[in-house]
Amino acid sequence: MRFLIKFSYDGSNYIGFQRQPNKDTIQRRLEEALQKINNDNYTQITATGRTDKKVHALCQYAHVDLSIEITEYKLKRALNSNLPPDIHIINVKKVSPDFHARYNVKEKEYKYYLNMGEYNPIQRNYVFQYNHSLNIKKIKRAIKYFKGTHDFRAFVTDNKEKSNCIRTIFSAKVKRKRNILIFTFNGNGFLRYQVRNMIGILIKVGENKLSPKAVDKILKSKNRDKLGKTAPPEGLYLNKIIYNKIPIEN
Repeated sequence: MRFLIKFSYDGSNYIGFQRQPNKDTIQRRLEEALQKINNDNYTQITATGRTDKKVHALCQYAHVDLSIEITEYKLKRALNSNLPPDIHIINVKKVSPDFHARYNVKEKEYKYYLNMGEYNPIQRNYVFQYNHSLNIKKIKRAIKYFKGTHDFRAFVTDNKEKSNCIRTIFSAKVKRKRNILIFTFNGNGFLRYQVRNMIGILIKVGENKLSPKAVDKILKSKNRDKLGKTAPPEGLYLNKIIYNKIPIEN
């Protein structure tokens, strides 16, 4: 029986999402909880994708196959009872056996939060404490270059290992809320460190160290060496996942 699990998590205390030997990860915690529920059988999950160390998710999905008979309601309760408080199951649905949590994704949305104001120790794990002013007008001009279908090889840290770095970004926006800059990217998929690398170059534009047009040149260069620093993970959130259609099983 295949279930689609919707969940959220605070990534502050984890090495990342993907299971790693002798490391505390989101996947490990979920699979350990499922093993207790699934008659002590090792139970692997398949998620929409991975998030890195200290990255958060307000909306993440994974599918799992269980050998036991259990209702959606009871599975949700059982999982939350066996998970730490920084991981929460939002919803559980029975789905068709051929539904795939990763390959059936239509769109993903990431948000990144940056504080230009005074350092805030309470938010240090959830908002990047940049604590300096940025040229927002230039950032708004620069971010538009990311929209569309591009080869994002210049914005992927491990680009030499990737054969296909082509992705489509449907929307790329930035807005200011008091001293917080909120960056939003919607696309059909994102590569490892891509969003944080895009934020890193936008910060350089906001610092008046690069022109907005430089973003377009770096994209077309497909050269990672031309890029600046990778933005810290603390401000990054997997915010939304959209599927074409979820085939619900009765």
